[in-house]
Amino acid sequence: MSATWRKWVLVGVVGLVGCRTTGTAVRDTETPRHQVQFEPVTVTGDLELASLNDEELFAGGTSAFAANDFAKAARYFGRLADFFPDSQHRRAALYNAGLAHERLEQWEDANLRFSELADAEKGTGDALDAAFRLAETHYHLERFADAAKVLSTIAAREDLPVGKRLEAQVQQGVCELESGQSEKAETTLRKALGTYEGLADKDEVEDYFPAQAHFFIGEIYRLHYETVKLDPAKGSDALANDLNYKAELLLSAQGHYLRSIRVGNGHWATAAGSQIGTMYENLYEHLVNSPAPAELDAEEAQVYREELRKKVRVLLTKSINIYERTLEAAERIGSQNAFVDKTRKSLEKMKALLLADTDATPVPSEPAETGPHS
Repeated sequence: MSATWRKWVLVGVVGLVGCRTTGTAVRDTETPRHQVQFEPVTVTGDLELASLNDEELFAGGTSAFAANDFAKAARYFGRLADFFPDSQHRRAALYNAGLAHERLEQWEDANLRFSELADAEKGTGDALDAAFRLAETHYHLERFADAAKVLSTIAAREDLPVGKRLEAQVQQGVCELESGQSEKAETTLRKALGTYEGLADKDEVEDYFPAQAHFFIGEIYRLHYETVKLDPAKGSDALANDLNYKAELLLSAQGHYLRSIRVGNGHWATAAGSQIGTMYENLYEHLVNSPAPAELDAEEAQVYREELRKKVRVLLTKSINIYERTLEAAERIGSQNAFVDKTRKSLEKMKALLLADTDATPVPSEPAETGPHS
């Protein structure tokens, strides 16, 4: 997703506009010009809301947000924040306007609302919540370094509960990974998990965040896995080494995905199961589409393909088992997300491939009879 930059125009900028008559552009040097002037007028950004006070705006915005009319909510809360600086509702209006823009995926607008309220270094309550939301909008705008900076500031605060600090640290690691700093991200995520594992009472932390940390360490190894290319042109020995290394990275990623599943958070358990199945599916496609090394003669190439076929069937079977278990878990906990839909489609694909492979496998023929039975 590319960053979207939009010029921010503050709602309801006040301007004085002088109006005058216009006519044919003919200059008369003898007849003095007559100029008609009107009283200055104030131009507001939303005339429909101009007559409402802060209480009415706050009530209207709250009602619109509850009705999922986020565009209207953003207008009402934004009007309040911009035109009633001394209102007791202004801080809440800033935050709620940011939330409404978030729901509309208007990340730049949300960012600017949250930025006025956020205080990552010392804030509490809505100022702290706004700092988390500010980092979220930075993330969606692909300003990963800005997001990580906000989150690292929160994570370093000893005055906050461990749950808040760990939440910030995990999200920081995700932003570092998104910015291409995989080693730094892994260090941050492992540090967060070390804090979590050291807790006497793990209920101090929502299971969402340690599960997310394990998942994204799995993602780091999955990304390393994807960089290893299987090239038969390099020769059978090099191909075997690359395949073994790729398999090791797959198992490392799988290990962290499984740890994510064991934490017990429904969202990340489903996501992790889906990713494990996807990796087996990916390795299957690599093997199926990989030609035999050129150095092999016809007989050796046939043996190579037969051995490869056995490995492919194992990968298909593993992928199917993982997808099925993931969907069973998702159904049991009532999880519905993009990973569930992806897993269901992948399962159907893998079953079809396994069936096609089974149909293509030649059935050994019975030995030919050489004579009558005695």
